[in-house]
Amino acid sequence: MDLANLSVLLVWGAATALAVALIAFAVDLSRLSGAKVDARDAARSREQVLVGAGGAEPASPYGPGADTGVAAPGAVNRKLAGIGMSVTWLAAALLLVAVVLRGVAAGRAPWANMYEFTLVGTFVAVAVFVGVNTRRDVRFLGAFVTGLGVLFLVLAQQQFFVEAMGVQPALQKYWLVIHVGVAICATGIFTVAFVTSVLQLLRDGRDNGSPLLGSRHWGWLDHTPAPAALESLSFRLNSVAFVLWTFTLIGGAIWAEDAWGRYWGWDPKEVWSFIVWVVYAAYLHARTTRGWSGTRAAWFVVAGYACVLFNFTGVNLIFNGKHSYSGL
Repeated sequence: MDLANLSVLLVWGAATALAVALIAFAVDLSRLSGAKVDARDAARSREQVLVGAGGAEPASPYGPGADTGVAAPGAVNRKLAGIGMSVTWLAAALLLVAVVLRGVAAGRAPWANMYEFTLVGTFVAVAVFVGVNTRRDVRFLGAFVTGLGVLFLVLAQQQFFVEAMGVQPALQKYWLVIHVGVAICATGIFTVAFVTSVLQLLRDGRDNGSPLLGSRHWGWLDHTPAPAALESLSFRLNSVAFVLWTFTLIGGAIWAEDAWGRYWGWDPKEVWSFIVWVVYAAYLHARTTRGWSGTRAAWFVVAGYACVLFNFTGVNLIFNGKHSYSGL
C-alpha cells in the first residue's frame, strides 16, 4: 500500500474516532441534563419531607455529620467525557499522521487544494480544542467540535478528494508553506471560537427563559460556564486567529507580487479574504472600544465564520480566479 492510500485510511480512522468521541460527549451531556432534573426533584422531595416533619431535618441513622456514601444531588460521573477526550486525542494523532503521509506522497506541503486544506484545518481545530482543555475544562465544547470534525472529514473524503500530486509552478514557493499554512491555522482557531459563541448564544437564551431551550433536554447548559465566560474565551481565540489572518493577507500580497507582479488584483479570493479580515476587525473593535458584548458580539462571530466558510467553499467552487486551486 502506498503512502497516499494509507493517508486516506488514516483519515477515515480519524473520522471514526471523532464519531466515537462525539457519541461519548453527547451521552455525557445527556446525563448532565438528567442529573439536573434529578437534583431538582430530589430537592423538592426533601422540602416536602422537611415540611411534613415540622421543618426539622430528619436525623441520620449513621449519626450527625456522618458520610453516608451517597453522592450529593446533581452529582454525575463524567467518565464518558474523559473517554471522549482520550478518543479525540487519538483522532488528532491519526489525522496528523495522515496529513504528514499525504505531504510525503505529494512531495510538498500538504495544503495545496481544498481536500488538504480541509484535513489540516480540521486537525488544527481539534488540536486547539484538546490544547485549551489542558489549561481549563472545555469538555462542554467536545460534542460540537468533534461533530464539526466528522462533518468536515467526511465532506473532504466524499466531495473534495483529489489524488496526491505536485502543484503548478506558481505554487512551488516557500510561501505555500507560510501563507497557506498560517491561513489554515487561523481557520482552525476561528472554528473553535465559532463553536464557543454558538454555545454562548444557547446559554444566554436559556438564562433569559427562551421557551425553545427550557425543556429538560437542554439542562446540560446549566453545567456550562456563564455567557460572559464563554464570550471571553471566544474573544481570546478570535484575537489570536485575527493576528494570523492579518499575516495571511500580508503574506499573500507579497507572494502575489512575486508570482504575478502585483500586490493586489481584486481576485475573488483576495476580496473575500479581506472581507473576512474586515468583519473580524469590526468585531474586535466594537467589543473593545464600543462596549459591544453579549449576544451582539456572539452574532458578530457567527457572521465572521460564515464569511470564512464562504471564502473556503463558495469562492473556490463558484468563482474563477487565480486562486482556483481546488483541484476539483
